[in-house]
Amino acid sequence: MKRIYFLLPSVESARNIVGALVDQGYAEKHIHLIANEQTPLEELPEAGLLQKSDFIPAIERGIPIGGTAGLLAGLAAMTIPGVGALGGGVLIASMLAGAGVGTLLSSIVATDLPSSRHKRFLKAIEQGKLLMLVDVPKGKIEEVTELVLRHYPEAELEDIEPKTRLLPPGY
Repeated sequence: MKRIYFLLPSVESARNIVGALVDQGYAEKHIHLIANEQTPLEELPEAGLLQKSDFIPAIERGIPIGGTAGLLAGLAAMTIPGVGALGGGVLIASMLAGAGVGTLLSSIVATDLPSSRHKRFLKAIEQGKLLMLVDVPKGKIEEVTELVLRHYPEAELEDIEPKTRLLPPGY
């Protein structure tokens, strides 16, 4: 799956595009809109916490950083007399605990931070434009792009990025 970013000029254009995508068989759960606080999205699919925050990237960073810290703590613990006899079990346990703590702490902090992937769109969103994120299979990128631009030529194709790896396949 890939995520396509479109910048849209109005709620009406978003309504038209969402309708066109749903009519073509794309699930609404794969369409996310981000707007400023003054723009009512009504029945349109608003982006949730996973799309609006740095939650997923934080988890992706927290696991290896916490795991590394846990590994170092485990190595340090093995120098303590008696603990070293436990061998690799201490290393594995401390690495897993470190990865868990790193994931927990980074995700807690990230839920309050806006997505770093959307920084370049913040000014446009503040000015009243809408950011539409559409998750599509790799083979459908051109089809979706053409469909969106056909329904609203002023829609701007902004980016195509790989979908995050931590979401389940059916999402």
